[in-house]
Amino acid sequence: MKLNQAISARLTELLKEKRMTQYQLFIKSGVPKSTIGNVINCSYDSVKLRVIHEMCQGLGVSISEFFDSPLFQEGNLEP
Repeated sequence: MKLNQAISARLTELLKEKRMTQYQLFIKSGVPKSTIGNVINCSYDSVKLRVIHEMCQGLGVSISEFFDSPLFQEGNLEP
């Protein structure tokens, strides 16, 4: 799995867990709706850490909580 796919999967997972929509995340984080959609749809090859940080604030999780997932373990990501 590519890193952008893992980020997309984790964001989708957290949105479901928090029972939030992309629109609600936009309101709480200030990250544009189009950016959130592009991250979820893997439209970007990479995602800026600043964007992830802002989305984490909107989700009410820390960056370490965001990346604390089997999705990001060494053997699960393509080099």
